[in-house]
Amino acid sequence: MNKVILMGRLTRDPDVRYSQGQEAMAVARYTLAVDRRFARRDQQDAQTADFIGIVAFGKAGEFAEKYFKKGTKVIVTGRIQTGSYTNKDGVKVYTTDVVAEDQEFAESKNASSSNGGSFGGVAPSSEPAPSAAGDGFMNIPDGIDEELPFN
Repeated sequence: MNKVILMGRLTRDPDVRYSQGQEAMAVARYTLAVDRRFARRDQQDAQTADFIGIVAFGKAGEFAEKYFKKGTKVIVTGRIQTGSYTNKDGVKVYTTDVVAEDQEFAESKNASSSNGGSFGGVAPSSEPAPSAAGDGFMNIPDGIDEELPFN
C-alpha cells in the first residue's frame, strides 16, 4: 500500500502550469513544511521540519491555484511517486514527490490570517458562521438538523 497523510504549511505559492493538448490539465507543484515531532537534544540548531514536494493534477491543481497561498496550513493525502530524468549537464537526477489525491484546509480562515497565511479568493458566506460553544464544539445552526445523517 502506498498512502501518505501530511499536514504542514506551504513554503511559497503553488507553481501551476497547464499541459499541452486538446484538454489542458492543471499541474500544481508546491512544497509543504511539515514539522517533526521531536528534535534531537544533541542537535539544537538542527532542522525541525521536512520540506516535501507535492504535485496536484487536474481539479486538485486548479483548487491549489485558486485557494492555496504561502503560509496556508493544509492536510494532503496522496501517494509517493519516484522518478528520474537526465538534466542538461547529463547528470541523472532522482525525484520523490507526493501526488495529491485529497487536499483540505487544516485551519480556519481567521486562524490562517493571524499566522501569516492567506486564503485569498474565498468569498465570504452570506450565512452567519456557526460559533464555537464553550466546550470547543461547533453549534449547529437552526434548521440544519434535518439534513444531518445522525439525528
